[in-house]
Amino acid sequence: MVGTASAEVAAVFGGADPLEGVYDRQNQHFVDLVNERGAGQIKLDFIRGEQLGNDVQVIEQVMSGAVQFYGDDFSFYSNWVPELNIVSWGFLFRDNAHVQAFIESNTYKNAIEKLRTEQGIRVLAAAPGQIRVMVSTRPIKGVEDLAGLKMRVPEIRTYLALWETLGTAPARVAWGETFLGLSTGVVEGAEGGISSIYGAKFHEAAKNVTRTDHVRIIANIAVNDAWFQSQSPEIQELLTEAAQDAVNWQMETVTAEQAATLDKMAADGAVVTEIDVAPLRERSEVAVEKLEADGFWPKGLWAEIQALD
Repeated sequence: MVGTASAEVAAVFGGADPLEGVYDRQNQHFVDLVNERGAGQIKLDFIRGEQLGNDVQVIEQVMSGAVQFYGDDFSFYSNWVPELNIVSWGFLFRDNAHVQAFIESNTYKNAIEKLRTEQGIRVLAAAPGQIRVMVSTRPIKGVEDLAGLKMRVPEIRTYLALWETLGTAPARVAWGETFLGLSTGVVEGAEGGISSIYGAKFHEAAKNVTRTDHVRIIANIAVNDAWFQSQSPEIQELLTEAAQDAVNWQMETVTAEQAATLDKMAADGAVVTEIDVAPLRERSEVAVEKLEADGFWPKGLWAEIQALD
């Protein structure tokens, strides 16, 4: 419990993940932990879904201080810290241990310090998250089937480059409009974390689920730094510990749920397919030199992360 304070601190956590998606539940878990451990001292209000806007819009509200907390996919910060473009590049990480090695690296620490000092966002905790897969209205058996596929991708520069590299025709469609887009043929494919795709029911509109496993998401919880710095050391410690507990809970939950979620998709009529991703990985690696030359991230950073144990 936090020590006695003169007044209860109130703050807002802005969500952007689909309801009951894994990051929605991670964030709710964090809010519950804080409200329980800091009862009478701090109270968080969680605004779920996209009531406050999409991820970029909520992050901007955290920067301005209109909202105090945010949590979701770490790669959205690449809009402000170019070095982080690399975390959404396909097939960067081998497994969760490799993701954790990155989180413990100086590269990661320098990037989040830049985010804090230049944009006013402090990352309280991060951990390996979901694996991203793809759904499509037609079967994908290999890289050749991706040619010309109208593919919905997030508004992240590297995602656009990745899916162009893999041969698709990326389209910018809001997450909340993707189900309709898949249903009407505006787009033929989409990608995302397994839990997020299931929560948004994309597999019902595009019944081919392909285990590309192209990106391993880094989950995070962040806070407006000026607001955080204005709190007592006790509340700062409580928030930091609760954030770490929440992202760890997310990691354990994702690991336990991914196979079961794919089974649920199949039970709903989806066809879940594993393919040889080596040709996709080869295409992504061939593009690295050009992306570094074009300034997507610093030269040599991809090789540096590949060397992490």
